[in-house]
Amino acid sequence: MKKAIVLLSGGLDSSTALYVAKSEGFDELYALTFKYGQKHDKEIECATAIARKIGVKEHKIVELLLNQWKGCSLTDPEMTIHDGDVNRNTIPDTYVPARNMVFLSVAASYADALGITDIFIGVSEVDYSGYVDCREEFIRSMEQTINLGTVLGAEQKKKITLHAPFLHKTKAEEIRLGMELGVDFGLTWSCYRGTEKPCGTCDSCLLRAKAFREAQVHDPLLEK
Repeated sequence: MKKAIVLLSGGLDSSTALYVAKSEGFDELYALTFKYGQKHDKEIECATAIARKIGVKEHKIVELLLNQWKGCSLTDPEMTIHDGDVNRNTIPDTYVPARNMVFLSVAASYADALGITDIFIGVSEVDYSGYVDCREEFIRSMEQTINLGTVLGAEQKKKITLHAPFLHKTKAEEIRLGMELGVDFGLTWSCYRGTEKPCGTCDSCLLRAKAFREAQVHDPLLEK
């Protein structure tokens, strides 16, 4: 069986990446979700529902409390999550320092333990909030480092590949692909705030709304 690990936050990107992995013939999927000190658990609940629906082999929820240091409005209780601006040219304070680096390092450990050589992550350097760890340069560098620092890569010469299927896609293109693959976007959560319904004004909500609008697809979360 073809096996893959998918970083699954429960958001739009990671959920679609899970379905892409399945569509590419990876029939034994391992989902990895992080409880990193974010102010709400909505995405984690969604990740659990999506993992259950697609039938992953194993779903790990790993606790890594990145809220032990300050500076990020998603994790720092003393900071407010401000309304977004998709035209911003600076990195917003919702950036969690080195988050994807940390998550991919854990995924590499998981892969090394299970003997799995394929890891999926739903990052894009086209439609995003300016986060430095969503760029192709970072992904390729991280892939090289992972192969130098694992038994699979360094000793057994079994290359671990980081799959980033949306790296050069817009979110609208991603949504269209997700529709073809049967992703239930009603189970996903993008809002930075943990309110009952999406706030509609944070960066993530604005990017999601723009994507659904450009894809000419109705967002099922707006019906809830």
